[in-house]
Parts: sequence; C-alpha cells; structure tokens
Amino acid sequence: MTEVRTGLGWDTHRIAPNRALILGGVTIPSEFGLEGHSDADILSHAVTDALLGAAGLGDIGMHFPDTDPRWKGASSDRFLAHAVALVRQRGFTIVNIDSTVILERPKLKDHRAAIRQTLARTLGLDAERVSVKFKTAERVGPVGEGKSAEAQAIATIQRSPAEHGGV
Repeated sequence: MTEVRTGLGWDTHRIAPNRALILGGVTIPSEFGLEGHSDADILSHAVTDALLGAAGLGDIGMHFPDTDPRWKGASSDRFLAHAVALVRQRGFTIVNIDSTVILERPKLKDHRAAIRQTLARTLGLDAERVSVKFKTAERVGPVGEGKSAEAQAIATIQRSPAEHGGV
C-alpha cells in the first residue's frame, strides 16, 4: 500500500527597503524586499516547511536557525534543496506542491512561469506539478496595509512499500 502524506507550510516577513524581493528563487523587480536573516524568500520557506512537515522532519527553524550566522543572507534555495534531500532519504517522492503568495504589490502574474520553473528545478519536478497562485489581502491587516507579505504551501509526498524496504 502506498503511503501518502501532506504537509502545510506558512511564512511571513516584513516589507523592507533596500532589499531584494525574492519569491521562489526569482528576484522580482520592486522598490522593496522582505526583511529576514536569510534572503527572506517567503515562498521557498513555506514550501520547505510543507515538505519537512509532510515527512515529519520538523520545520525550517530546526534545520536553519536564524540565530546561526552561517545562514545570514543565505539563498533559500539551499534550504529547499536540503528539505528535498531529506524527504528523498526517507524514501518519499514529491507528488506536487500547491502554494499561494499574499502580497499587495507588485503584481506578480507576469512572474508565475519563472517562479514555477525555478521551484520545479529545485524540487526535481515537472513545472506542471508546482502550482503558484498570487493573492492580495484586499487592504486588510498587515499584508493589506503593505507592511508584510505571506506565503502558504501544501506539499504532497508518497512512499511505496517497495521504496522503503516493504514497510
């Protein structure tokens, strides 16, 4: 019998001037970025947490604490690649990722294909298995007021008995 698991990831960061806005490993033209210890890529962080959660491996902070100077300014694709490797080491394959970025501006629709391709490459998936949606918060709360941004992700992984010693 095939074992199927689902994990949920979420991340939020404050808007910050003089920083790059990086989403899913893609730098988006913007007059601001997101504040954070690493590159503050909320989308990659949410996908990383979703994968780690699905495999029962904790969260991104356990693997890459923001108190560790090694991760200062680090590219979040390193975190995501690490999660992918751990998931595979446990005998799982990634089925798909569904994600949403919540940000008032800039509009992101023109960057969807690049973000999907970049995430898919890091995940080792076809882009058709990576969904990236964009929403605004309709001027409600910190995201809606332009003070922060959020990302959510769901990861589905599976393991067949033959892939894990008949378990």
